[in-house]
Parts: sequence; C-alpha cells; structure tokens
Amino acid sequence: MFIMKTSFRYIVALSMLASIASCKKDNYDSPSSQLSGRIVYQGEALGFENYQVPFELYQPGYGGSAPIRSSFGQDGSLNALLFDGEYKLVVPNGQGPFVWPKTNGNPDTIAISMKGGKAIDLEVTPYYMIRHQAITVSGTDIVADFGVEQIITGVDGRNIGEVALFVNKTQFVSNAGDSKIIRKIDNVDVVSEQKLPGGAITDPNAIHLVVPIPELEVHQNYLFGRIGVRIDGVEDWLYGPVIKVTY
Repeated sequence: MFIMKTSFRYIVALSMLASIASCKKDNYDSPSSQLSGRIVYQGEALGFENYQVPFELYQPGYGGSAPIRSSFGQDGSLNALLFDGEYKLVVPNGQGPFVWPKTNGNPDTIAISMKGGKAIDLEVTPYYMIRHQAITVSGTDIVADFGVEQIITGVDGRNIGEVALFVNKTQFVSNAGDSKIIRKIDNVDVVSEQKLPGGAITDPNAIHLVVPIPELEVHQNYLFGRIGVRIDGVEDWLYGPVIKVTY
C-alpha cells in the first residue's frame, strides 16, 4: 500500500512539473512590434502581383541564420509582426521588376531596429514607371490611357515585353489566372484583358487600351481595372494602382 501511494505521489509530482514547464513554454510573449512600409521609387509606391515579390528578414545572432520570409502586397506594402531587436531586410536576387541596391553583385541589407512600431520606405530603381494613368468607363468599354517611362537605360536597360489592361470583379487584379475575369464563349475561354506587345507601342507617352465590359453571371455595377507592364527577362510584372470603375 505504501509503495502504491509513493508511486502515485511520484506520478502526480511529475505531472505537476510537466504542467508548470508547459505553462512556462506557452506563456512566452508573442511578437508585438509591427513593421510596416512600402517599396518605392522616389517616394512613389510600386505595384506587384499580390504576395509574389518576396523579402527576407534576418535577426543576427538569434535563432540561427534562417530568415523570416514574407512578400509585398499588391500595393507595394510590407507588414511583419516581430519581436523587438535588430534585423536586416533584403530582397533576394532576381525578384521584382526593379533593381535592388547591391554591393559587388550581392544584395544590400537594410538595418532595422525594432522597438514598438516602425514604418519604412525601401528605395529601389524600377526598370519602368507607369505615368499619368487613367482608367475610365466609355460606353460599354473600360478604357485605360497611360504612359511608360524607362528608368534604367544603357547596358542594364530592358525592353518592354508587353503592356496590358486587366479587369476583375474584385480588387485583386493581375496577370494571374484567379485575378482576371475568364468567361466561356462558344466553349472558348475569353479573358477580360487587352495586351499590347512592346514592339507595337508607337508612343510610350500615350498608350490606349480597351476592354469591353464583360457580362457577369452575378451582376454588379462596378469592376476593378489595373495596368500592367511586362519587362523582357523579368519574371514579375510592374503594376499601377487598382482603380474601381462604376458603370
């Protein structure tokens, strides 16, 4: 009987210790410092496909060398919830329709000191910028008028592969399949977009694209339009802001 009671007390003591250890483990503070910001050129935010252009955060001397990986929003915004401390931010080579600052061919890191909330602008050099854009409704069409300005020239410059006007039912608009309206006419997919090859652009300051207002299965009197630029040899498109049009 004494042996059984002793064993029972031993088991209870172990359970209590395990419970205390578990509580301590569960009671660590969660990250509460909000890092926010934008990726910009001369103060103007760049647009991308939603969460497709990545960035990495490193905390030197803590938790090994594995980065915290995240991606920019379609409006060029970044958001991360972090612990207070020192971090380094970098965009990996070959990502985005821009050139990230480099030293000896290696991407520069941006030092970030977190103590509470912090907002930053990350300055990059895009290959092109979309200028004076307007997306409007004209009769039964959605019309885009805009220009493109080449920023990187010379040996590092790249040609325009194509420009496009994309239209979607929601505010997530891009070249991605789920970010465009796709309808079937005579069993053929018809996408609500117009693309123009770069070689067909006669005046880069005055580009005009038209997309007929599509017939939707569920009617709504508004749509979202967005201009995109594909750059030769660059995976990620450059986009202008999403514009809501009502008809």
